Amino acid sequence: MFFFPIIRAFLYIVLWVFSAVLLGLTAARLHYTTHLPLGDPLNQGHSFYDPIVAELIACAILSLIWAPLVIHMIHGRREYRYLSRVWHELLGLFVLWVLWLVGSAIATSIWPNLPSFCSQFEACRLLTAMLAFAWMGWITLTALMVTTLLYATANSSWAEPAHGHWVRENNPRASEYSQYSVSQRA
Repeated sequence: MFFFPIIRAFLYIVLWVFSAVLLGLTAARLHYTTHLPLGDPLNQGHSFYDPIVAELIACAILSLIWAPLVIHMIHGRREYRYLSRVWHELLGLFVLWVLWLVGSAIATSIWPNLPSFCSQFEACRLLTAMLAFAWMGWITLTALMVTTLLYATANSSWAEPAHGHWVRENNPRASEYSQYSVSQRA
């Protein structure tokens, strides 16, 4: 299945872009709420911050670090001692998936119907875009998890290097960090 690495790399690039946009939007929201101008009707003009926005910033930063690392591992055919197996990738994706789901769901429960009542204000448009990119990032992570699960199932490669290039010294399941190799079922 040669197309799985290409699909996974594309989805990681999409995740990186969504994370970068979300980081910018959440940073703009934090800047606005921590530097409210005098007379602003929001919170009677007292500066504050939304904890869920800080959580979304953490999601974006972790994804900005994770996506290039895995792309480098997949297409650079790199192995790291503790972070190169398919199940490692799935574990990292699951942690990010839960973080993004929690952030998106709580933010949506706080600001459920923004476009219907405050779209004329820039702060509301910013929140709407922030929610949209949070959910698009979560959807991308879901697609990545499904694609990686299909890849691991199709190749029986749960404990194999995530890059999928196992051919070395005529041993199709050889790893740089293990003396053992996994034999494929007949």
